[in-house]
Amino acid sequence: MNVLIKSATIIDSKSDFHNTTQDILIEKGNISKIAKTIENTNNYKEINLDNLHVSQGWFDSSVCFGEPGFEDRETIANGLKTAAKSGFTTVAMQANTNPIIDTNSAIAFINMKAQNNAVTLLPIGALTKNSESVDLAELYDMSTAGAVAFSDYKKPITNPNLLKIALQYASNFDGLVCSFPQENRISGNGVMNENITSTGLGLKGNPSLAEALQVARDLYLLEYTGGKLHIPTISTTESIDLIRNAKKKKLNVTCSVAIHNLCLTDSELEDFDTHYKVLPPLRTQSDIDALIEGIKDGTIDMVTSDHNPVTIENKKVEFDYADYGTIGLETAFGALQTLFSTKKTVRLLTKGKSRFNVETSTITEGNKADLTLFNPDTKYTFTTKNIHSTSKNSLFLNKDLKGEVYGIIANNKTVL
Repeated sequence: MNVLIKSATIIDSKSDFHNTTQDILIEKGNISKIAKTIENTNNYKEINLDNLHVSQGWFDSSVCFGEPGFEDRETIANGLKTAAKSGFTTVAMQANTNPIIDTNSAIAFINMKAQNNAVTLLPIGALTKNSESVDLAELYDMSTAGAVAFSDYKKPITNPNLLKIALQYASNFDGLVCSFPQENRISGNGVMNENITSTGLGLKGNPSLAEALQVARDLYLLEYTGGKLHIPTISTTESIDLIRNAKKKKLNVTCSVAIHNLCLTDSELEDFDTHYKVLPPLRTQSDIDALIEGIKDGTIDMVTSDHNPVTIENKKVEFDYADYGTIGLETAFGALQTLFSTKKTVRLLTKGKSRFNVETSTITEGNKADLTLFNPDTKYTFTTKNIHSTSKNSLFLNKDLKGEVYGIIANNKTVL
């Protein structure tokens, strides 16, 4: 693939060309030249777009695509196309398929389905067999097949001894263990944040205590065992405080936050709209303030869209019976830009790569082209016409967002 990008503002703090407007020549998938003006002597395809900005390719540590088993929600092919059009060059796919991805052959299948794509798909293997929190899955075998981490998506490890063994065992091959932060015996049948809003609506609440107890337990186990722990999609003030203190102790722990938990509060549920039924639930403004402070001081290591397609049949039902989840790839950039500057947004969307062993490629001559192309200034109202996913369950529908993604250049391919 040969292409000439014209007049692009480069956003890459590790590049000598950061915050400058340059032409970028890409030949055979590599950046061969960066200069103020480059003549198109070889008649390559030119990319010349309005207010074009370019950054390192974005990374999402938690997406669900359904295939195999739930292709009606999303296929791998369309999921990767959605990721590309949303600006992501690398995504880590969760194991909540049917069957669950808990063997090396299942990892091999995912890798085969994602071959020859502009977006790199990194499979996450299940931590326990069939994600049932009873026996450990084939962690080492999945690791050798290409699994980058191990997680039972949205399912907490109820047995602390099982998590202890997982951390000890995975440390033998530098495996990353993910533990969903919820104590089910406290959350019970709660379907939204336990707060004055849940009381007013008559819906059962899921208290912040359920998350904090599990985070505290997991951090004690990590301190005892060593190893590498990732706590995905935290949502409460208490979790931030616990992880902040753990990092002061130099524990090998990272955490992420779902972008919608940074933007929306539990007051959105006042109309019983199941689009807003997510796990962890939308919390309060004080929780959002603490999460944003955690991002600023580095306690939170990465953000995620937590992209989880759900079919209309599983959303358009009574609130108690609706599935948890929202799609999020298409809105990740635009939602973050309502909270942060463009440079901060790009940093957030490129953080977390090293934790999942993702290669970073600075925008420098000679490096592989792994780029996201976007216009940070476009303002628009997000509607179904902006959705590329097969499922349409977005909690940002009819919300005002900022920033248009043009596409990506990665793996010697262009998607615009």
